[in-house]
Amino acid sequence: MNRTNSETMANREELGIIRGARAGDAVCQLALGKLYLFGGASLPLSLPTALHWLNRAALQEQDEAWMLIGSYVPFEHAQHCLPAVLSWYDRAYDAGVEQAGLVLAQLVLNQAASPAARHEASHLRDKALQALETAARAGSAEAQWLLAHQAGAQPPSAASPAPQPSRRGLGSPPSHRASARQQWLARAADSGLAAAQYAVLEQAWHGDRAAFLQRALPLARKLLADAPADAEAARAADWPLAAAQLTLLARCAELYDQHPGHRTELHHCRELAAYGGDRHAQLALGLWFARMDGDGKRQVDGIAAVNFKRAIRWLTQAGEQGLAEAWYALSRIYLKPEFSQRSVAEAQGYLERAADMGHGLAQLECGMYAWRNRRTDENSDVRAAYWLQKAAAQGCEEAEAALARIGAAPKASAWADAILGGMPREVLESQPLLAARLELAGLFGLSRAEALLLDVKAADQGHCLVVDIRASYGRSKRRLILLRTARARQALDRIGRLFDQLDNGPDGPEGNYRQRLYRLKTWGTPAEDRLAA
Repeated sequence: MNRTNSETMANREELGIIRGARAGDAVCQLALGKLYLFGGASLPLSLPTALHWLNRAALQEQDEAWMLIGSYVPFEHAQHCLPAVLSWYDRAYDAGVEQAGLVLAQLVLNQAASPAARHEASHLRDKALQALETAARAGSAEAQWLLAHQAGAQPPSAASPAPQPSRRGLGSPPSHRASARQQWLARAADSGLAAAQYAVLEQAWHGDRAAFLQRALPLARKLLADAPADAEAARAADWPLAAAQLTLLARCAELYDQHPGHRTELHHCRELAAYGGDRHAQLALGLWFARMDGDGKRQVDGIAAVNFKRAIRWLTQAGEQGLAEAWYALSRIYLKPEFSQRSVAEAQGYLERAADMGHGLAQLECGMYAWRNRRTDENSDVRAAYWLQKAAAQGCEEAEAALARIGAAPKASAWADAILGGMPREVLESQPLLAARLELAGLFGLSRAEALLLDVKAADQGHCLVVDIRASYGRSKRRLILLRTARARQALDRIGRLFDQLDNGPDGPEGNYRQRLYRLKTWGTPAEDRLAA
């Protein structure tokens, strides 16, 4: 018989088995399940389909069916058939199939199924935990990993416990349970299970960095062995990098400065982590190419020849991911005399980006730069006060000293307080705008002319008050009053709302300076005495 006739005969036999299985014949269902389990002449290998037919055969008392289920169908497929398959894994485990015990434990202890399946699995929990411990002690990394997540697990050093009616009543201390889980986690990691290894690394990263590097380096070396030589080669090859691998490489790269003995490997990690999109690795790689630290100071160690082009590319990527330090570093590069594209304007733009994102040193420099330019731009002192206040809020003493030169802090005004203190409430309410100006003078230490002539809307800059009445009162000088407290800000907001829709100039409802001064002098009884006070 030739090959074609043999395949045709096999297909006809399988067709007969399929018909019999669909008709409910238990033997045919078992045979069809085996064909899908191991593959037939014309039927594909399909574990879900095999489980379907083997389950139907087992329901008709075909013992071989549940033995095959327990021996060959893994958890990934069995979990979709709960609670129907639990009893088959239970029987197979009792019959001596160790693999069935592991799957049984996964099905019972994960409890990711429906409430009905969880109820069905509840009475099997003790047996599942015992099976899991047996498999774990036999060296199954998967069992060790699962056991590390179970509250009732015994430590690896303990003897395998005998079956007990229930573990729920056993009151082992929380520290003992945590220690047992930690030991199983370490066992699973040592057995080479990737998920356990990364879990142990996560714990070590937030605790002992030296222990982290000791465990991480073997994994990193294994990854680096087949990896491109650097970020450029990885980009050219479109090298795939999983999220867990990126985290591993990025964290190894962060330890570059602390472990000079491993710098070659850790720099390789940095290159690949930067390629993978880790912003801190991109920042570090950019600084390495520029051969400088985050403040722009030249570094002794680093690349042999500075490569500003690559440095700018990596620093730009890090900055676009939200690292203010990257923009600040770029501003340092564009100020370097050895950089062929040196540009003060570009440097200032990057500096302001860093300052906007909260970089304290950038805020200080922006403030001092604006203060130095106050003679060419009158409003530069307003910008200087803004940035210096931001820097001072981060504890910069130099910014505090500069603020003391730029503007005065609010202080009380005795003349305004004297008038407001002796004025009846109904009189104050009769002249709300004048009362508001007197309150403004009392809060911010304004002179009488400043209080009466100040354009409140124009003066309020958010972070400071620009007192400038030179257009109406030539003897005055322009000055800044810094708003440093929430009380001052709230008071100015409240007073400012009174003047929002009004013309504060001489053509407005308050009139010119003489009219305002006359109204002040004739306000209340006796106004002259209060002014003298």
